[in-house]
Amino acid sequence: MDLARVEIPVPCPATQRKVVDILDRFDSLTASLTDGLPAEIEARRAQYGYYRDRLLDFPRKAGATRSMFCILDIGSMST
Repeated sequence: MDLARVEIPVPCPATQRKVVDILDRFDSLTASLTDGLPAEIEARRAQYGYYRDRLLDFPRKAGATRSMFCILDIGSMST
């Protein structure tokens, strides 16, 4: 078999452009997922840590070490 005589069908230029456009869009979608998703996850973790620390960092007055039971007066509740 002579490979020089083998004919390989090639789509018209319009079809080739359409295929290239589809592949380019697919490539940019996968790139944005592989690049953007880890960055988004890291940003959300940092945001979560920031707000967690802000919510749990209550200002304390000097000498104020009462327990939550005393503050809510749970200890004096009768059953």
